[in-house]
Amino acid sequence: MIAPENDVQAQTLAMQSPIAARPSLWNKALRNRRVMAGTAILALMLLVAVLAPRLGTVDPALIDVSARNLKPGELLSITLDDGSAVDHTAYFGTDNLGRDVFSRVLYGTRVSLVIGAAVAMISLTIGLVIGLLAGFFRHLDGPVMRVMDAMMAIPGILLAITLVAIWKGGMLTVILAIVVPDIPRVVRLVRSVVLSVREEPYVEAAESLGAPTAWLLIRHVLPNTVAPLIVQGTFLCAAAMLSEAALSFLGIGIPPEIPSWGNIIAEGRALFRVHPHHIFYPSIFLALTVLAVNVLGDGLRDALDPKMRKNL
Repeated sequence: MIAPENDVQAQTLAMQSPIAARPSLWNKALRNRRVMAGTAILALMLLVAVLAPRLGTVDPALIDVSARNLKPGELLSITLDDGSAVDHTAYFGTDNLGRDVFSRVLYGTRVSLVIGAAVAMISLTIGLVIGLLAGFFRHLDGPVMRVMDAMMAIPGILLAITLVAIWKGGMLTVILAIVVPDIPRVVRLVRSVVLSVREEPYVEAAESLGAPTAWLLIRHVLPNTVAPLIVQGTFLCAAAMLSEAALSFLGIGIPPEIPSWGNIIAEGRALFRVHPHHIFYPSIFLALTVLAVNVLGDGLRDALDPKMRKNL
């Protein structure tokens, strides 16, 4: 026979949110090979972005018409501010304006990482707040989701063209153009999680005891959205990098004077058959970074999904 104290303890444990099991899932996520591989590649790209000025690069906007279309590994003569000339090895060659492709690709890492991280963070933050409110408060669900459906109907390319026509191209314009179509996707994800958690016994018990709504959302509902949001954030980050490259390739993204992988590829497409290095190196960096983010997202999805514990 169970003692009264143990009975009370058992009932208390049964009423609690299943957050206590989460540390083991996070440990499995850290031991997941795909998570480790994706994290390692992203850490390398972040290191390249931070240390770009110290990795044998020059001014990515420096134009030298006499050194146009050099092959990878050839020497590039650079004139310093004091008038002296210094030989620089063009590891990735030069483009049709004589700019060092190696320097432009490394500096372009900053643009892609910043846009990817900014889009993911802004979309997750706004989508989380709206999704919590829409999923928990029944009277807000219908109107909010109809607005989200209307936002999802806006084509991203047309929105980007409109924003560029109003504010001109730039990093903030690109981020805004990518964030707006991504917010409804996050809202729908959070809302689905909240709808299922709202009916759990521990949430109903807390409501019957008169717990404040804000405390319920923060203590019981919000923690259950963390794992799916992290996975969703990785895919949003990867999609944002590809979207930025596509917009820059079309000429409605990052201005040409700011090096990004998209506009480097756009400027080199005319001479691709003769000088493939104009497109090859930025494409490799873009593909490797997006692949790393997707691999990280797949690993986190498998490790943080309780249904797949036995398979890990």
